[in-house]
Amino acid sequence: MKIVSWNVNSIKARLDHVLKYMDEFKPDLLMIQELKGLEFPKNKLEATGYYTHAITQKSYNGVAIISKEPFEVILDALPEDQDDEQARYLEIKLGDVHYINIYLPNGNPAPGPKYEYKLAWMERLYTRLNGLVEDNIPFVIGGDFNVIPEEKDCASPQEWKDDALFRIETKKAFRSLLNLGLIDSFRVFNTGDKNYTFWDYQAGAWQKNNGIRIDHFLLSPLMADRLESCTINKAPRGWEKPSDHTPIELHLAA
Repeated sequence: MKIVSWNVNSIKARLDHVLKYMDEFKPDLLMIQELKGLEFPKNKLEATGYYTHAITQKSYNGVAIISKEPFEVILDALPEDQDDEQARYLEIKLGDVHYINIYLPNGNPAPGPKYEYKLAWMERLYTRLNGLVEDNIPFVIGGDFNVIPEEKDCASPQEWKDDALFRIETKKAFRSLLNLGLIDSFRVFNTGDKNYTFWDYQAGAWQKNNGIRIDHFLLSPLMADRLESCTINKAPRGWEKPSDHTPIELHLAA
C-alpha cells in the first residue's frame, strides 16, 4: 500500500499538480495539507476514481485525504479544545488501521502566542496518540509536522536555531511522540543528512539544496512489521510553479 503526504501550499493553485501526481505516481492514499480556502475540488478529484474528505478553513490551513478505497471518518478535529477552529487534523479508518493527516502549527514568531498554541497542540496530539497506543489501535500519522527533529534534518542549523520549528521545546515535544513507541519511518531507511522535504522559494534554496525535513510519517508499534520503505519524491518540487514542499511516500505491506 502506497501512502503519501504532501503539503500542496494551496489546492486552488496546485490542483493540476495533484492530479498529475495521482496519475503518474498512483498513491493508494494521499494526505494533503495547507489547502488554503473553503472550496475543495471534490468532484474533479473523485472523477479520477478516488474517494475524498476535506476539512477546510477560509484562507488558511486545511487538510484532506484522497483514497482509492472508501473509508470512515473518525475525527475531523484534534480533541481537547472545542474552541480551536483551525483546520489541521483529520483521522480516518480504513480496514483496521487509523490514518491521521495533520498540519501542525508553524509557531512563529517564537516565543509568543503562536508558539504557545503550537506546543499546546502538540500536547493534545500526544494525548490522542497515547490513547490509540493504549487501546492497541494500529495507526499511521503523516503530514507537515513543522518540526525539524535533528541538525541533520536541515542544511543550515544555525539559521534555524531560534525558529519555532527547531527550538528545543519543539524537539522535546516531537521526541515525546517517538517515546510512545512510534517510528520515524524515513529514518529507518535513511540515516544520513541532506534529505529534505521543504525548500524556501527565496535565495535559490531549491537549487542549492538548502532545505529542511519537516514532513514525516510516524507509525504506531503495531504497524512496524508492515513498513517496507519510506522515501522523499523530489520530482514535484521541480515542476513549474511548485509547492515549496515535496511528497513523502510510505509503502506498507498489506
